[in-house]
Amino acid sequence: MTEYYASDAATRGRIFDIQRYSVNDGPGIRTIVFLKGCMFRCRWCSNPEGQLFEPVTLKAMHGKGDKIAGTDVTAGEVMETVLRDSVYYARSGGGLTLSGGEALLQPDFALALFRLAHLHGVNTAIETTGYASREVLDRLLPHIDYVLMDIKHMDPKKHEAFIGKTNERVLENAPYIAQHAHHYTVRVPVIPTFNDTDAEIAAIARFAASMPGTKAIHLLPYHRLGMDKYTALGRDYGMGTVPLIPDEKMRRLLLVAQESSGLACQIGG
Repeated sequence: MTEYYASDAATRGRIFDIQRYSVNDGPGIRTIVFLKGCMFRCRWCSNPEGQLFEPVTLKAMHGKGDKIAGTDVTAGEVMETVLRDSVYYARSGGGLTLSGGEALLQPDFALALFRLAHLHGVNTAIETTGYASREVLDRLLPHIDYVLMDIKHMDPKKHEAFIGKTNERVLENAPYIAQHAHHYTVRVPVIPTFNDTDAEIAAIARFAASMPGTKAIHLLPYHRLGMDKYTALGRDYGMGTVPLIPDEKMRRLLLVAQESSGLACQIGG
């Protein structure tokens, strides 16, 4: 892989954040790189500043100044930050995770980051909807150690109503990714009024279990941690005042997922 180093290090992409010392989005202690651009517009999105590929301005809040979300960087520059924590990856089994936005929309940049990470002995993960061409998937999957696959709903009409696009490509690509991934976990954001019924979670769990490569299902409870960003962007928050899901209900949905799939299931991830 060393022959790729110079060109990979020079490959440019656009990010809006780097989060170090994360214990989510893959095993161990990880560095999460958030890439700009997404084809979906989830009503509950906690990273609305990452939806557009173009840089956006978050207006000052809580005594802080305006913030520009969207920076053009090279893969080599990103890896300088990632490699600062190599000792923690080695001790915990952690590494680099690409998130977004949807990282598959910047395939050349994502591929460069994954190859550089492996060159330095850092394992790789992606949090993705799988919304990409087979060509892109075939290029990237050999370089991804952990695929965290978002599957939000089985009904294309409800998916489109809450997210802006139907889910046909997601559901078509999901088994293909599971077949070719080194490690494949299905993650389900559990959203009130969208997919928080027993029947909806059971349907997703059965689909996850139908893919031979699925190792686990993670149910991610709805939260409002990104709500202030909508105000800063001058946008309305799509979920309004819909309440959080009670812990008791999440525990019931966990049992539904376990009984419907027979897979290892957990709340959070």
